[in-house]
Amino acid sequence: MKSPTRNIPELRPGAATPKRRLEEILRVDHAGELGAVRIYDGQLAVLGNSPSADTVRHMSDQEVRHKALLDELLNERGARPSLLDPLWSAAGFALGAATALLGKEAAMACTVAVEEVIGGHYGAQAKELAATEPALAATLSQLRSEELEHLETGLTEGAENAPAYPLMRGIIKAGCRFAIKIAEKL
Repeated sequence: MKSPTRNIPELRPGAATPKRRLEEILRVDHAGELGAVRIYDGQLAVLGNSPSADTVRHMSDQEVRHKALLDELLNERGARPSLLDPLWSAAGFALGAATALLGKEAAMACTVAVEEVIGGHYGAQAKELAATEPALAATLSQLRSEELEHLETGLTEGAENAPAYPLMRGIIKAGCRFAIKIAEKL
């Protein structure tokens, strides 16, 4: 005789419930947007009077809007921000300033690396949420589009001419992936 609970799906130990998973998504996206705002703050601290400042400022303005939207979504859904927001803020500013100190091309290489990871991240989240949270999935798809515009801007502005571009890009992408894993949980 079959057990009456046999057809009830079980959560893997440690698996997120749908509510918890949604909170993780919002938390990590908020942390990412905070980090992006601070990266551009760091870049503008160095490049603020340069010819590329308007380009960086435009991308920064979009990231500020993204973060404000994620602030609202966290509040609406009763989710908390990452406990490590002060770290993401400091690390973002340091990364932005450090790459900008290496020149405009290095700042743009930073943008390309970050946006490659974030574009894929938002795309995967939108796909994951398409059936259960279609409005949120559409919002994440829109954010993804703007992040990919930043990637294209970075390439147009000479990212690939940055010193040690492949190495810099790889290190920044690895750091982003690491931060995503941590920010989801903390």
